[in-house]
Amino acid sequence: MIELMNIRKTYYGKDIETNVLKGVNLTVASGEFVCIYGSSGSGKSTLLNIIGLIDQASEGEYLLDGVDINQLKDKQKAAIRNQRIGFVFQAYHLIQEMNVLENIVVPLGYAGISKKERIKRAQELLNEFHMEHLKSKHISQLSGGEQQRISIMRALSNKPEILLADEPTGNLDSENSKKVMEILNHLNKKGMTIIMVTHDLSLAEYGSRIIHIEDGKIVER
Repeated sequence: MIELMNIRKTYYGKDIETNVLKGVNLTVASGEFVCIYGSSGSGKSTLLNIIGLIDQASEGEYLLDGVDINQLKDKQKAAIRNQRIGFVFQAYHLIQEMNVLENIVVPLGYAGISKKERIKRAQELLNEFHMEHLKSKHISQLSGGEQQRISIMRALSNKPEILLADEPTGNLDSENSKKVMEILNHLNKKGMTIIMVTHDLSLAEYGSRIIHIEDGKIVER
């Protein structure tokens, strides 16, 4: 499904050149749960952003189901991000002025889904996550664990094939971290491809494969 070949990422500042990724090669098959493990500054989040088409590599090839991502136009990449990839971040990025249900359906609005279908999909997710009772609550009324589960539901609203999670438990206590990891594990067992980055090896062990990245290079597979 995902093939990265000699991926390099360099950021340029005033008289400064920062090489964040230094020739990364990685293949992720459909249905895998891959955890990219590394310390802060290792390049793991940059790598995830490239996979999710949020950022673009300076050099190298990225094939998604055999399609060369570098040859796609911005509009085509945006369609892939919206329709095929879900994102979960350490910061929940929920909209404070909206209630739970409204937050979940945000991506569906961008996809042009009717209001009736958006609400139906949100209700399905709320029921699946046993959080239907929170649908009218505003974000400020929720705990951190509840907010992260809402952000996961939002990521799932378009029924993506791939879920990318960037330190999804970074702001959570151990109990809520376990709940989030159990959700990701459940989604993977249902067939979803998951790629998660973390600095916590105990969380990385939830994955079916651990990729260790250090100083912009993969050092273990």
